[in-house]
Amino acid sequence: MRILVPVDGSENSLHAIEFIASRATLLGSHPDIEVLNVQLPLPTRAGRLVGQDSLTRYYEDEAEKVFEPVREKLLAVGVKAQEAFLVGDPSDVIAEEAARFKADLIVMGSRGQNALKGLFFGSVSNAVLAKSKCPVLMLRDKPAPDMDALRVGIAVDGSKYGRAAVKYLLKHIPLFGSGAQFFLMNVVSDYAGAVMPDMAGMALPALSEEEVFELQQDEFNDAIDPLRPLFAKAAVKPKEVCLVGNAGDEIAAFAKKKKLNVVVMGSHGYGRFKAAIMGSTATRIAAMGNVPLLIIRQA
Repeated sequence: MRILVPVDGSENSLHAIEFIASRATLLGSHPDIEVLNVQLPLPTRAGRLVGQDSLTRYYEDEAEKVFEPVREKLLAVGVKAQEAFLVGDPSDVIAEEAARFKADLIVMGSRGQNALKGLFFGSVSNAVLAKSKCPVLMLRDKPAPDMDALRVGIAVDGSKYGRAAVKYLLKHIPLFGSGAQFFLMNVVSDYAGAVMPDMAGMALPALSEEEVFELQQDEFNDAIDPLRPLFAKAAVKPKEVCLVGNAGDEIAAFAKKKKLNVVVMGSHGYGRFKAAIMGSTATRIAAMGNVPLLIIRQA
C-alpha cells in the first residue's frame, strides 16, 4: 500500500502521523509512506530581494521544522518514510503528488494552523477530493486509536459508490488491523411516517407495523444483497446494521454510540467549486461528530 501524508507542523497533522504509527498490521506489510509538506510561496518581490539560494534555504529550513517531529514518531515504530516538500497551492500540490506517487490513500489531519489555518477540513480537503480520485482519510481533532484492531463502519446506499467503498476496504484490510470489527450500515426510509386522510379528513397511518417492517427490510436487502458475496469471498463477516431516518444523522449517531474509529463511504464528487463535494451525508456526519471519514472518490 502506498500512503501519502500531508503535514504542516500542526497538532492535527501530527494526529495523521500518529494514526499511521498505530497501524501495526499495516506496518507489518511494509507500506510505502511519503510525508509531504506543502509551503505557500512567498511573494515574488520577496523572492527577488533575498535571492533564489536564500529562498531555497528558507523553504528547506521550514520543511525540516515540520519533518523533525514526524520523523521521530515514525522511527519510534521502525518506519522510515520518504520526505518531500513542495511549494504551491496545497490542494493542487497534494493531488498532483498523490498521482505521481501512485498513492492508494491520502491521510490528512482535520485542519492546519498558522498560515494554513482551516486547511485540512474545508476547502483544501474538498479540493483534493475533487482533483484526485485517490481515497482520502480525514482525521478529526482526536488522538490516534490505541489499538490495532479498529471498529469500522461502512456506509452503503445501494449505489456503485458504496460498492466501490466495500471493494476498497476489502482490498486494504491490513489498514484496519488484525481482528477489526466491521459494521455494514444502510439507512432506509421511515415508512411509518406515511399517512392518509380518513373520511373526516384526519390523518391515519397508511401502513401497518408489519408492512413498514417489510418495506424497510426489502429496501435494506436491495442495498446489501450485492455486497454479501464480496465479503464472503474475502472471508470477512460484517455485522449488518439497518438504520431508519436521515442518513447523515443516523450514521453519525450510530458511530458515536458504537464508538467507531472510522466510517468508510463512497463519493462521486462534483467538481472543485461545489461546496458539497463530500456529499450531503458525509458532510452531515462530519458536522455532527469527530469520527474519521474515509472517502472513496469515484468518478
